[in-house]
Amino acid sequence: MTRAGFVALIGEPNAGKSTLTNRMVGAKVSIVTHKVQTTRARIRGVALKDDSQIVFVDTPGLFRPRRRLDRAMVAAAWGGAADADVVVLMVEAHRGITEGVERILEGLEEIGEGRKIALAINKIDMVQAEKLLALSKDLNERYNFIETFMISAEKGHGAEDLKKWLAKEVPEGPWLYPEDQIADLPMRMIAAEMTREKLTLRLHQELPYQLTVETEKWEERKDGSAKVDQLIYVMRDGHKGIVLGKGGETIKAVSKAAREELTEFLGRKVHLFLQVKVRPNWLEESERYSEMGLDFKDGNS
Repeated sequence: MTRAGFVALIGEPNAGKSTLTNRMVGAKVSIVTHKVQTTRARIRGVALKDDSQIVFVDTPGLFRPRRRLDRAMVAAAWGGAADADVVVLMVEAHRGITEGVERILEGLEEIGEGRKIALAINKIDMVQAEKLLALSKDLNERYNFIETFMISAEKGHGAEDLKKWLAKEVPEGPWLYPEDQIADLPMRMIAAEMTREKLTLRLHQELPYQLTVETEKWEERKDGSAKVDQLIYVMRDGHKGIVLGKGGETIKAVSKAAREELTEFLGRKVHLFLQVKVRPNWLEESERYSEMGLDFKDGNS
């Protein structure tokens, strides 16, 4: 009997959800940076274990929303959890029970009835065993998790145990995706996420959340390569200069890094062309949200 189901990873920004998704799937389908709040859309990675297909819903980090985009991201995260067969709360071992974790535990009380909710304490290599056990005890006293896992998403410790458990917990039924499919996002969106990750890494603190990337055109060529045109939307003229860099060096470096990763991901040659456009109100345009897989209406206060 085969099994298939959706697993939502929830937690604060930077808890390691994207890293764990990529490890479980065995490929890079979710943007991973040292910046918080980098995952915007509910990216799904598809992992196989024995006769089970586990579809990971990699939700945006849960935090206190201030802007329309923030509110849409938080709504997407809770929506992903409410729709899932299994929910895994990820908590960073060294940060413990923060104010943000407290808020998530309150939210779990609302969606938790009749749902399988497990706890994964991540980055266990950063704290001592006694502290880990105390944190696990404290969290389980606050919420009745059906299982607790100690993991390091980055190094892989405990990840296989979690995957085996999830494979047994998803419902019986036919697989939801073809065997060779690892993500249900269109390649256009995955490509845009790759470029946005490179921009985020390159620009550091300058404007990580003031920009978005869209794949405008995707052309399959006769020689098997792909021509990809992307637009980078920024909010001000000054931002455009930052993205371009002196003599265009920043945009060239970003383009090269994104092209190389996309080429490796697709296993074929990619011609990537980036263009920067100033669009002061992109955060208030419904089309931008659709492109990111978010619901514009969810951003209403």
